[in-house]
Order: sequence, then structure tokens, then C-alpha cells
Amino acid sequence: MLGNAGILLGGKLVNAVVSTAALAIAARALGVESLGVLILVHAYMQTVSDLSKFQSWQAVIHYGTAPLQDGRTADFQQVFRFSLSLDAISAIAGLLIAVGGIWLVGSSLGWPETLRPQMSLYAFIICFLVSATPTGVLRLMDRFDLIAAQSSIESWVRLVGAALAWKYGAGLSSFLLIWFLGQVAAFGFLFAAAAWALHSRQLLAGFRLRSGRPLAEGMPGIWSFVWSTNFNSSLGTAFTQLGTLMVGALLGAREAALYRIARQVANALAKPAKLVVPALYPELARLAQSGDRHGLRKLVVQLTLAGGGLATGLLLIALLVGKPALGWIMGPEFVAAHPVMLWLLASAVIGIWAVPLEPLLISTGLAAPAFRARLGVTLLYVPLLYLLVASDGDWGGLRGAGLASVLGMALLFLSQFWLVRRWFQRPPGSGPLTPSARAAGYQ
Repeated sequence: MLGNAGILLGGKLVNAVVSTAALAIAARALGVESLGVLILVHAYMQTVSDLSKFQSWQAVIHYGTAPLQDGRTADFQQVFRFSLSLDAISAIAGLLIAVGGIWLVGSSLGWPETLRPQMSLYAFIICFLVSATPTGVLRLMDRFDLIAAQSSIESWVRLVGAALAWKYGAGLSSFLLIWFLGQVAAFGFLFAAAAWALHSRQLLAGFRLRSGRPLAEGMPGIWSFVWSTNFNSSLGTAFTQLGTLMVGALLGAREAALYRIARQVANALAKPAKLVVPALYPELARLAQSGDRHGLRKLVVQLTLAGGGLATGLLLIALLVGKPALGWIMGPEFVAAHPVMLWLLASAVIGIWAVPLEPLLISTGLAAPAFRARLGVTLLYVPLLYLLVASDGDWGGLRGAGLASVLGMALLFLSQFWLVRRWFQRPPGSGPLTPSARAAGYQ
């Protein structure tokens, strides 16, 4: 598992450098205001995609593990077919919602009305943001090397395109096109890699998108499972894209750009630990399948202590060098993002301490309680975020957005930790570990 995480880390480290360079060039080419518009538009599309799409890659892993190990190709293809169908539905629904929202709420987010036609075209990026099925296939088949190779393609396209756009004085519309093409390239590579991996193991032999069988046949409880993981993931959007949109709507495009830059730094800190999660799910699925509670406990404790301890150390380093580094990389205009950056870094550290908790809950049949915990926290976080961002006091504005993130993440960590601790205190055999039980959720 750690070997797979290491492979992903190598790809993501390259991606972090390249994506930061692309964003830095865009900042210098566009300025704070126009960069803020670009960031808000992309954050809006990402939010709609996150809310509309299913986490079908989890279904591929949970329901595809046993057929793949047992050599039941037809049953595996049924899981693959189900996941592809969910992705297609998600892409169409997300596109329709995004285009409608552009004309209904675009002005309240600080977007120029003259850019609405371009933004409507940009909404088609949602079709290329839905790539859960090939991701799940590659994770299940232990092809993390291909995922690592794919991870930086989008950023490389953006870097080269941004450099050319800066050189020739291109404007915001050109940068929207560059960001779009980067996502298309990454999407195409991922699907091609998954198709090649399946073909190499003869898992596409005789495959048809329409088999004549009911879509969920042979996968009891899968609808409950995908809805639970979808809702849970959608709520997670509140801690990622919603903050950028809220800041843009209440404070303007300039502050949204500063917030996004700060979030980028925080994400860079959290990325190494979060890379463990994709490699963690297959391992947890195998341990849960065998009923190995001791292995589950040991794995969670080790990852929590290792990831949390390292992240805390990196936070201390950021306190010392964060401000000058921010000015050197992004430019003097973006030094104003330093205060909120520290708050978001603290929130990211708390999130790293919690990295193994939610995957464990989902893998052992606690998807429904995990969803309820995240729902409760989100219902508290969203109004708190609004009140603090809208406040004029010392703890308002950008700083308020950071404080809200810390408080929300701390509450989420405590609620997930309580659920995990409660499950481990139950006698062996009293909690669901089978795929059907995981799908139903542990009540």
C-alpha cells in the first residue's frame, strides 16, 4: 500500500511543482482580478461536478474485488458497466446544472456578463471531470504507476499554454481555453490507460455497454452504497470549492484569488498524506473482506501517527518561511494571502490526522454513519463560513474563512474518530464487513 502511495507521491510532487508554476504564470499574465475570475469559474465547474457525480470508483473496488480475484469476468464487467452508466448520467446532469447556473447566479459571483457565452462553453469541462470508473479500474488492478503518469498531464498542458498566452499577451478567454484543454488531455489519457489495462488482462472480451441484464444485478445493496458515498463526497465539497465561491460572492474576485492561492499551498501540504487514500481503499477492502480487525486497527493507527506527525512538522516550517516564499513564487500582490494561508494550513493538518478514518468507515460498512457525521458538520460549517466571511471585525473576511475551515475540520475529525473508536469497541462479528453490509451501512 505504501509502495503504491509512493508511486502516486512521485507523480503528485511533479504535478504540484508544475501546477504552481502554471498558476504563477497566470497570476502575472492576468493580474489578481482576472485570475480571480478564472479561479471562480473553474471552482464553480468543479463544485457542480463534485455535487453531481457519483464516487463510482469506490463501487468498482468494493464490488469488483471479489469477481476479479475469482476470475469471474462477466460479473466484473457488470460492475464496470454499472459504474460507466453512473459516470455518463453524472456528466449530463452536471452539464445541464452548470449552464443553467451560469445565467442564474453568475453575476452574484463576480463574473463579467460579457464572458457568459464563453463560460457556457467552458461548462463542457464537466464531461471531462467525471472519470471515476477508469480511476477505480486502475486502482483495483494495482496500476498506480499509470495514475501517477496521468496526474501531471493537465498541469503540463496548462503550464505550456499559460507561458505562450503570457508571451503573446492573451486574455482571460485564452486561459479558460487552456484550462479546458488540460482537463481534456488528462481525461483522455486516463481512459486510454484503463482500457489498455483491462485489455491486457482480457477483461474486455465480449463486453457490451448493454448486456440485457438489470444494471444492478448481482450487486446487492449497490444503490444504497453509491448514494451514501455520493452524498458523503458531495458534502466534502463544502471544505474545498465552497470556500472559494463564498469568498468570491461576498468579497469579490480579488479576494477569491488570494483565498485560492492560500488553498493551493494548504493542499500542497496535505497532498502527500491524501495520496495514501487511493492506495488505502483496496487494502482496507481486502482486510475487511477477511474480517481482520487487528490489521485494520494497526493500519489506521500507523497512518494517523505518521501522517499527522509529519504534517505538524511541515506546518511549523511554513510558519517560518511561508510569507517570503509566497511573494517570491506568486508575486508581491499575493503576499496578502499569507494570514488566511496559515489558517488553511492548520485546517489541512487536522485533515491529515483524519486521513484514514473515513476510508475505514466506508470499507467496514459505516458509510451511512460517516455520511451523517459529515452532514451534521457541514450544516454547521456553511452558515459559520458565511457569517465569518461577511463579518467586518478582526476575525472576518479572508481570515474568517480560514478560521471557519479550522473549526469545521476539527469537528469533522472528532466525529469520525468517535465513530471509529465506537466500532472497534464492539465485539468481533457485530459490525458488517461484507460488501452487501458495507453497502447498507452500519446502523
